[in-house]
Amino acid sequence: MPNFTVPGLSTEDGTSVAAVLQERLSAYNDLHLTLKHIHWNVVGPNFIGVHEMIDPQVELVRGYADDVAERIAALGNSPKGTAGAIAADRTWDDYSVGRDDASAHLAALDLVYTGVITDCRAAIDSVGTIDPITEDLLISQSAQLEKFQWFVRAHLENSGGSLVHEGSSTELGAADKARQN
Repeated sequence: MPNFTVPGLSTEDGTSVAAVLQERLSAYNDLHLTLKHIHWNVVGPNFIGVHEMIDPQVELVRGYADDVAERIAALGNSPKGTAGAIAADRTWDDYSVGRDDASAHLAALDLVYTGVITDCRAAIDSVGTIDPITEDLLISQSAQLEKFQWFVRAHLENSGGSLVHEGSSTELGAADKARQN
């Protein structure tokens, strides 16, 4: 247990909040690697639009990882940004789509964002009564992630308002459905 945390929190609460943030750090590190994977592996007629849309997302998510890691440190704990930490904290499957067209990657990415955002909202609920500063950080990050998901979904929505991969529960299933439309 650390010997200090931020003013106004007990070291126990600081450690509890840091544990929640560690999960976010691993998720953000995984997400920015997944986004770069998509950036490198997207092909087809919509290649350039998706390729260029992804890089700003990568940079922002990398920044989120840095902000979360610095908050963990400010709370008196040690952030873990290693591949081993990602693997240990992972409650999700590794991204499963390789070289593929834009719609396939975007459909799979939509499911990735759904998982990350759902977990962010759970983290907000978890820290909200303990540390409003951390809560505010996570709320701000979640808002931008939801905006990114909207960008992704705009490519996948048909004129009737449905997503082309609707009902898919796996990345490969979402990619398959998107390729068929």
